[in-house]
Amino acid sequence: MSDKVFIHELTAFASIGAYEWEHTIKQRLMFNIEMAWDFSQAVATDDVQYCLNYAEISEKVLKFVESQPFKLVETVAHQVAEKLQQEYQLKWLRIELHKPKAVAQATSVGVIVERGSL
Repeated sequence: MSDKVFIHELTAFASIGAYEWEHTIKQRLMFNIEMAWDFSQAVATDDVQYCLNYAEISEKVLKFVESQPFKLVETVAHQVAEKLQQEYQLKWLRIELHKPKAVAQATSVGVIVERGSL
């Protein structure tokens, strides 16, 4: 299976950072999420119930990330990956998490987490 569902540039405002002062502000995090999903049944039936609901996933990611403080983007990416993989029984997913403007000379820094296999 090589079908994928993606969510690009999902933007959260979170309490994140290794330094105490970073937790006094909300910082922007941007997610690019790709998930393997066999949507052949959705195509055959033209029925949304067989789709991976990207609006629901987006809402869950935002709620989770914005509901608690984190120190590291690595922690955020790993925990989001675990939650999505477990809740939606995903065989493969890739999360690219950006922390824009974290380094003055870079547009963005971040991490990539990939789980499972295609």
